[in-house]
Amino acid sequence: MPAALHSWESDLAVCRRATRKGSKSFYAASLLLPRNVRNGAYALYAFCRYSDDVIDLGDGDASAIDRLNKRLVRAYRDLPEDSPIDRAFAQVVRDFDIPKTLPAALIEGLAWDAAGRRYETIEDLYDYCARVAGSVGAMMAVLMGVREKDAIARACDLGVAMQLTNISRDVGEDARAGRIYLPHKWLQESKINAEAFLAAPVFTRGLGGVVKRLLEEAARYYDRGLTGIDFLPMRCRAGIVAAADIYAEIGRRVANQGFDSVTERAVVSTRRKLVLLASAVAGPNFAHAPSNCAPLPANAFLVDAVEPERDAYANSPTGGAEHVLDVIMRLERRDRANKLRAAS
Repeated sequence: MPAALHSWESDLAVCRRATRKGSKSFYAASLLLPRNVRNGAYALYAFCRYSDDVIDLGDGDASAIDRLNKRLVRAYRDLPEDSPIDRAFAQVVRDFDIPKTLPAALIEGLAWDAAGRRYETIEDLYDYCARVAGSVGAMMAVLMGVREKDAIARACDLGVAMQLTNISRDVGEDARAGRIYLPHKWLQESKINAEAFLAAPVFTRGLGGVVKRLLEEAARYYDRGLTGIDFLPMRCRAGIVAAADIYAEIGRRVANQGFDSVTERAVVSTRRKLVLLASAVAGPNFAHAPSNCAPLPANAFLVDAVEPERDAYANSPTGGAEHVLDVIMRLERRDRANKLRAAS
């Protein structure tokens, strides 16, 4: 076996393990993706997970952010640090032409974590979600060979929805770590003092109302994001539908707990994940009405960072015949959109 191939396979194995350990939900959904997209996703996730751990498990100071940015620069110069995760990440960003703005945005969001940033309004929280999750949605779309602006906007919507779900699930866990992501204005409206809650995290009906509002926002962006499914190559659709379904299920579990994510952390069982995976495979993964929504303002810079695809066929991970079918589907989608606009 050639040395370079052996190096890639070894590095990829480390990234796969990091993904499986770091997010069972993401890992489960990734199993439905084509192999090269799945492998690229493992490399991206491992780099993101490593970066997050530098902040969460380390000192989280300015020097840590500086080290992350230097690692990013080295990866984009194709001179990565001598670690499996950095080597795999550098290869993926080179092979798939991932704009540097996207992972740089994620590191900026982590810097906000390190600074203990709070969010006054839901719009402020969207700015954070765009960086730590919208960026990941955009990178996943690029991995699939999709660079159309509408497609990237919808991928970023899904990322935001998933991050809002994570925040809703982790209210208690975050508070015990000295963090709070819930919009301060919403807390004030519910007569909740943020400092008192951080000092003694206890669930109240008022807090449940705030979590409910956040999950309603998440549901809105799942709906928007899923309208972008038929931008994707057909073999990629089930994996993304499964990811959205599994994360949305986390939100449903929080709701079933009375929106109490302080006393108990919501978990989706392996059995339920398997049911959702099977449903994604069997379901009509592109039967969603097209969306003409402009990008969420917080996501606009991510959308603008991805240049339109010059040659979709050259970048398609699923081959020529399927590419032709995708082109037909896209033409049909645009025709449906024109008819909807004419009728409105």
